[in-house]
Amino acid sequence: MKRNALIVLLPVLLFVLNGFSEPIPIARSGPQELSPLEDLGRYLFFDPRLSGDGSLSCASCHNPEYGWTDGQQLSRAYPGSDGFRNTKSTLNISDTKHLYWDGRLPGSDLETQVRDAITETHFMNLDGRLMQERLKQVPEYIQMFEIALSSEPSFGGTLKAIAAFEKTLRTGPSPYDTDNLSDAAKRGQLIFEGKGACSSCHSGATFTDHAPHRTGVPENPSILGMPLRHATYRSFIKAMGVPGYMQAKTDVGYFTVTKSSKDLGAFITPVLKQVADTGPYMHNGMFSTLEEVVSFYDKRGDGLALTEVEKADLVTFLESLSGPLPEVEVPQLPAYQLINNWNEARN
Repeated sequence: MKRNALIVLLPVLLFVLNGFSEPIPIARSGPQELSPLEDLGRYLFFDPRLSGDGSLSCASCHNPEYGWTDGQQLSRAYPGSDGFRNTKSTLNISDTKHLYWDGRLPGSDLETQVRDAITETHFMNLDGRLMQERLKQVPEYIQMFEIALSSEPSFGGTLKAIAAFEKTLRTGPSPYDTDNLSDAAKRGQLIFEGKGACSSCHSGATFTDHAPHRTGVPENPSILGMPLRHATYRSFIKAMGVPGYMQAKTDVGYFTVTKSSKDLGAFITPVLKQVADTGPYMHNGMFSTLEEVVSFYDKRGDGLALTEVEKADLVTFLESLSGPLPEVEVPQLPAYQLINNWNEARN
């Protein structure tokens, strides 16, 4: 631990002992519509210096190439642990009332979610005080914080910037939004709103009731069967004050919040906008395709008795809820540098 601490603090020691060099101009190659605060957040979102060992960034799990998820059943986590839930997309994040599958954080508190992602041991595992000292060793960040927030790099400013950037990740109008559905999608919409009963939970403008439900999705055996995932899950529900955490054999879901038995295994209904780009599906990633999701609901309980054509039409409708993805340029991250004059670096 002492050796690791020395490695991460070395830039700070050099900063003090060697003085300052000339400031480095900021390369502004990002989308022009971003404000200075949002653009700062774009850089920080992709910067692995925001994790304890420098191996993970926000984009490690929210990758533009996978619909701003990671394309995996269960999320990755900080080395020495492993994830136990499917990664939710950051697309259209302002449309959700709950930021986690289990309903722990309201959608209005995005900065707290960013804080959790950076500081929680099974996410990025970085102390906020160390993070801001790292950023102070990057002249470009000194300038960007000054322009965006009139301050030096700070933990609170980082949370505000990343949250501001994430709010810009909105998708364009879908065929559904523009009333440009194919005939198959129109038939699928009728099934969605009628025989399929999908709209009983997936309702409203974003196709969610924002409520917890027990849908009977099969358990992902990796969560309790793989040691790192098992240990991470147990540690998490212990920290959340879940009674009998050592005896839990399934993901307790919304019970984490309410501690009410009726909420055991319940999860928040996800937003369906852009669903075609954000698989695998469900809180535990158990379904790889929309076809698998539809088949699961068709067979659940008494069954819907959908024909193969109806199932295909329903999938076509679900795909029609996805529009163009936001165009975001991945930034070329600035390096640690020694600067000669702090005031000059801020201007």
